[in-house]
Amino acid sequence: MPKPTKLPQGMPSAQQVLDFIQSSDIPAGKREIAKAFGLKGQEKIKLKALLKDMAEDGLIDGKKSAFHRMGGVPKVTTLKIVAIEDGDLIAEPDNWDPEAPGKPPRLTIREPRPKPGMKRPPALKRGDRVLARTEETETGLRAHVMKKLPSRTEGLMGVVEIDKTGKAWLAPIDKRVRQSTPIADRGEAEAGQLVIAERVGRSDRAGVKVVEVVGDPLAPRSFSLIAIAKHGIPNVFPEEVLEEAPRAAKLKLSEKTREDLRHLPIVAIDPADARDHDDAIWAEPDGQGGFNALVAIADVSFYVRPGSALDREARMRGNSVYFPDRVVPMLPEILSADVCSLKEGEDRAAMACHLHINADGKVSSFRFTRALVRIAHNIAYEDAQKAVDSGTPPEYLANLWDAWKALSAARDARDPLALELPERRVVLDAKGQIAEIAIRERLDAHRVVEDFMIAANVAAAKALEAKTAPVVYRIHEPPSREKLIALRDYLATMGKKLALGQVVTPGLFNRMLKDVTDEAEKALVMEAVLRSQTQAYYGPANAGHFGLSLGSYAHFTSPIRRYSDLLVHRALVDAYKLEQPAPPGSLPATSGLSDRDRASLQQVSDAISQTERRAMEAERDTIDRYVAAWLSARVGEVFDTRITGVQAFGFFATIVGLGGDGLVPISTLGGEYFRHDEAAQALVGSDSGTTFASGDRLKLKLAEANPLTGALKFVLPDADAGRIDARGARPDAQTDNRKRGPGGPRKAGKFMVGQRGRPGNIRHQGRKK
Repeated sequence: MPKPTKLPQGMPSAQQVLDFIQSSDIPAGKREIAKAFGLKGQEKIKLKALLKDMAEDGLIDGKKSAFHRMGGVPKVTTLKIVAIEDGDLIAEPDNWDPEAPGKPPRLTIREPRPKPGMKRPPALKRGDRVLARTEETETGLRAHVMKKLPSRTEGLMGVVEIDKTGKAWLAPIDKRVRQSTPIADRGEAEAGQLVIAERVGRSDRAGVKVVEVVGDPLAPRSFSLIAIAKHGIPNVFPEEVLEEAPRAAKLKLSEKTREDLRHLPIVAIDPADARDHDDAIWAEPDGQGGFNALVAIADVSFYVRPGSALDREARMRGNSVYFPDRVVPMLPEILSADVCSLKEGEDRAAMACHLHINADGKVSSFRFTRALVRIAHNIAYEDAQKAVDSGTPPEYLANLWDAWKALSAARDARDPLALELPERRVVLDAKGQIAEIAIRERLDAHRVVEDFMIAANVAAAKALEAKTAPVVYRIHEPPSREKLIALRDYLATMGKKLALGQVVTPGLFNRMLKDVTDEAEKALVMEAVLRSQTQAYYGPANAGHFGLSLGSYAHFTSPIRRYSDLLVHRALVDAYKLEQPAPPGSLPATSGLSDRDRASLQQVSDAISQTERRAMEAERDTIDRYVAAWLSARVGEVFDTRITGVQAFGFFATIVGLGGDGLVPISTLGGEYFRHDEAAQALVGSDSGTTFASGDRLKLKLAEANPLTGALKFVLPDADAGRIDARGARPDAQTDNRKRGPGGPRKAGKFMVGQRGRPGNIRHQGRKK
């Protein structure tokens, strides 16, 4: 056995043992390790104890041989997840030599189970890197995850810049990254191009190398590409998926095995620019003060079968992602925008939820069938609203609005959380340039569709519970006590009380908001209530939906764009015996839940919860970049703003009527010392008593708008803004003896200029893209 050179003598550390094992040409046990490090006497006893601890931690196999050859895969190694096959995560060695003979070994990933009482870690996905303990089984190589490792490209997307000396730097496009990184190898990338890079060594000083050139960072429609690359959103379908999609699209619909509902004037009400239509609705009076209603949902489970290539890809993507200029769909376009989409005048497969709404607006009964529908009309929200407001709407719309009024009355009695927060809308022209940024108008037409969807989602959850079938619930837990205490303390600074001795319900927050008459103050309280809420997620164990004030809730109405809904459809297929097998040899026969679906509901729920959060972050980041681009030509203008958050390093403000949050650094407020009152969410001047508090309305001057990061900075109108810190400043651009680059932290008194974190929104079902 060749002995490694310059090996330190004496008792080794666990890492030194691992390094020696992996560099050994033959399996190395205790004897070989002791000899290599020159251990004697008591040191050998200590080595035995160390190896026992390492075996218990899963670092070695605990036998004499501490290193399995396994085709060149070490016992403990770094792996990269490269695929999902039959629901299993498949990984390959992260540092496999591309010039090595043969293909890299593939290992099936086994994720760790959380201990009782511990929070389940986020689900892994394709592209993740993990440290894993490997083993060889009868069915092949297997890897047990020890911990998730940071991505090699995390924070390493940016714009190439060349300094005066000719040295290349990577200027970040991420708000959280403050300094540029040296580029050791820029390949074919040119100055000004947007690129993806990866580290070339463990130290940041080693720099990065460019692995992909994205293109012009400020070109039309580029902001969504930045978000797609930054968040690792898969946007190219594998060949096997593109080959399978047309075969699935050709599946024949049988009139004999489906309920024929083509005679009903069912309508789909969607955004004017919608490309996929998941849902359509119909209602008519029952003659006794109530209504018979129908919610028809695209029957995606008929086309996307468990275990198929389409299913594996949809499960991995989790959901569609919507940007102002493009959609990254969960399913190929032939399905998402054509065969599955409920188009006007076309026969379509649907999962039909039949509802009976009584005179009190409560759903008194429901049933589910597989149906054949022909949509009478695809209508934009605005057009439907205009027709109803005209006073002479067509009968099918008049019936829908009457049924909705009954549902709305029942909703009011339930008293769900009522947070009407503005949503920004980016309108692009034909060239992809920004034509307008406005607050999205909220119409009764939106509420009509939303309440029908909520009714169908509740029915789906209760139907599956009645059949004791598996359910992927949409869960929104009540606020934690810690957040409620913080909310109580904040409200106390405004002279308002929140008693924590009572049962906290959505109605409690609603009554609090109704008592606030001043609109600015109401917006402030509304945002504080939002910050106190937990984030909704998916899971097979029901915990209710606090925000909607519902005991059971499942997403059923958007299977084209959400994998959670597809799983609920499959469960309904089994529970109601609605199976319609595919022809032999074309696709998997079953359209219900597979055994793998049933066994991995928790795993897939965790995964799709994670992909949903990823999509929300990507969509939000893109909107921020569009807003910054829209405002970049208006730097120096003064805007009406409202303070949305206060930190020790400054406060954040948003432009009234437009949105676009920006930082006012404390360093620009003058020489006075400002104290941060965390409970009151305010900065208070020590000499003048000047206060900047969350919710305050004030005029601010736009000092910086960076489309690449989406960052805005404001200053007071009469303030000397001085030098606003530029993001991406190179660390060698020294301004003082501390070698702080212009992009580094800037001291102002005892406070540091930094970045904010924004609370995630609670997305209730009903708001459709």
